[in-house]
Amino acid sequence: MGDTVRLASAKDGFEYEAFHEPPREARRGGLVILHAIWGVTPHLRELASEFADIGYEVLVPSLFDRFQRGFAEQNSDPKLMAQQMGYGEATKWGLEVLDAVQAAVDALKNADSGPVFVMGFCFGGTTAWLAAQRCHGIAAVASYYGGQITLYLDAAPQAPTILHLGKTDELIPPDDVEAIRAAHPDLPIYMYDAGHAFVAPNGYDAEAARLSRLRTLAHFAKHSGVRGEA
Repeated sequence: MGDTVRLASAKDGFEYEAFHEPPREARRGGLVILHAIWGVTPHLRELASEFADIGYEVLVPSLFDRFQRGFAEQNSDPKLMAQQMGYGEATKWGLEVLDAVQAAVDALKNADSGPVFVMGFCFGGTTAWLAAQRCHGIAAVASYYGGQITLYLDAAPQAPTILHLGKTDELIPPDDVEAIRAAHPDLPIYMYDAGHAFVAPNGYDAEAARLSRLRTLAHFAKHSGVRGEA
């Protein structure tokens, strides 16, 4: 049911594509979903649809459009992975695409006066952390297994933020988790008996995916500004 829209960057007018799902229940707010290095994959489109089913208007911006428009591939080929990691590094792990995130937040704020939330996975998990620090108009953020968060511990999130991490994630070692805790001791960090990408098809863990979603929904409800929503 979703469609593709364009989001203009306030920085230079560049237009990012974004997958858009309108709410199919009474609108409870907007949701920006930030992708991993594999782009706006079918999995994320399905996830957007699931959140639309419970009342969120969802945008999934294509964060690598300045390099390659419309990229979406769930493929572990080493050459392709090297290319995508290069895209991530070129954006400073999300810092240079916050204009796309802000454009998505603004589009959802313009559509309705309700709150706008952000969630992101892997590369998008780090970008979500950066958005919590540097973007405006965000009610709450849920970051999933953001591997480069430790590069950006100098500032506290300006929006209420939770982190979801896997206990056996080889890309986010225990020392990194402890560094995050030390820098931000009040930050809720949820640890799961799972590895990296436990919500995605390539690393899926049913219990971790279920519990993290419940916690994310509770976090969004708590910060929705609607009396009794939590």
